[in-house]
This record gives sequence, structure tokens and C-alpha cells, in this order.
Amino acid sequence: TDNNSTEISKSRSSEAKYLHTQLSKQRAFQISEAYKTIRANLLFAISPFQNKAMLVASAEPNAGKSITSANIAITIAQTGAKVLLIDADMRNPSQHKIFRVNNNNGLSKIISGLSSFDSDSYYEEVSPSLDLITSGPTPPNPSELLVSANMQALIDHVSSIYDYIIIDTPPISVVADALVLLSKIPPTLIIARQRQTNYDDLNQTIHAIKRLNGHLLGIVITDMQDIPKRKNVHYSHYYDSYFE
Repeated sequence: TDNNSTEISKSRSSEAKYLHTQLSKQRAFQISEAYKTIRANLLFAISPFQNKAMLVASAEPNAGKSITSANIAITIAQTGAKVLLIDADMRNPSQHKIFRVNNNNGLSKIISGLSSFDSDSYYEEVSPSLDLITSGPTPPNPSELLVSANMQALIDHVSSIYDYIIIDTPPISVVADALVLLSKIPPTLIIARQRQTNYDDLNQTIHAIKRLNGHLLGIVITDMQDIPKRKNVHYSHYYDSYFE
């Protein structure tokens, strides 16, 4: 059992170091800097809110929402803040795959009353200063569980422990799971993919969030291809020495 735990821990560490926010010569300077810029803007935008929790949503599937959620959580944790990442996409979860952990326990069991919030229901230190609650087994009623009193109790509890809470939610145009959370956590970041997300779906998502008194933190565009070259692009080589 100890050997298995060691192997799982090594696998988690190995996976986490390849996420784009880990500053090293092997990762693109522009990507790392982009996430640091997102972090600075998010921390400023969320500062007026008491529990420092935010939803990460998208208009449609495959927009890069889950990997962006993971990278944002890691980037904020790199400041030394204690961060919790929750996979609330119980219909199509991804965070356990990103961090290479099992999904036998997690959010669905916690808020359905089948498990308590303890060391067996979440993963500590999947990356430095970052803990993870996976989605857990897919329940028959995800929306009802997310709007339940148990979900509110969990948010209240973890808000007293963590500095920031990042919640990866399902696509808004597909199911209502993300929208039912807005009454508990208004701050919402939208992820859109270049050449995939259309303006109508994006506008409908924004209007849905605002209609339910959500607070739009901003929009992150993923998979950007047409980035104009800047004259000072050579600065990235200058800063390489700081990433060793």
C-alpha cells in the first residue's frame, strides 16, 4: 500500500510539473506570462468578494475550460496562497485526468452525504499549495446536488480554510449546473476558444450570468494562433536565466 501511495504521489508531481504555468525553459515564456497576467487581473477583480471563490465556465464543450482552471489554480498557488480546485463538472469531469488521480471519491459523494470533507475525499498538494476535490462518481442529479444545502455548507467550510477556491463547472449552453451555482458564487470567468466559440453562444452565456446576478470577471481566449510578433519578443531569452 505504501508503495502504491508513493507511485501515485510521484505521478501527480510528474503531471503537475508539465502544466503550462510551471516556469522553466521547457515551457513557453509567453504562456507563462499570460497566466501571470490572468492571475493579476483575477486577484484584483475578486478582491471585493468575501470568500474569494470563483466559477470557471464556458459557453460550449472543448473550450479549454478545465486545463485553464487547473493552470489558473496552480498560478495563484505559486504566490504562496492556499488554493482549492473543485471539479464541479460531475457529468464530464477532467481534473482527475489532468492531475492523474483516481475519482472514486470526491464532490458528488461529499454533497450527497456519502462522504465527509476529510483526507479521504480530496487530494492534498497536487501542486505546491494546491489541493483538489475531484468530481466523484457521476450522480443521477448533478444540478440538484449543486444547489443543495450541503453544497453551501461545503463552500462555507472550505472558504474558512483556503485563500482562493476555483470551481470548474460544466458548459453553460449544455446544462444548467454552472448557473445554479451563481446564487452561491457570483464571480465567474468565461473560457472561449478561438475559431470555435461563436459570438451568439458567448453573448447568451454572458446574458445568462448577468440575468442571474452573477459577476463576470472576464473572458479568457484559448488556443490563440494569430498572435502578432512584437519587436521586444527577444526579451524572453533575457529572462530565461531566471527560470533555471
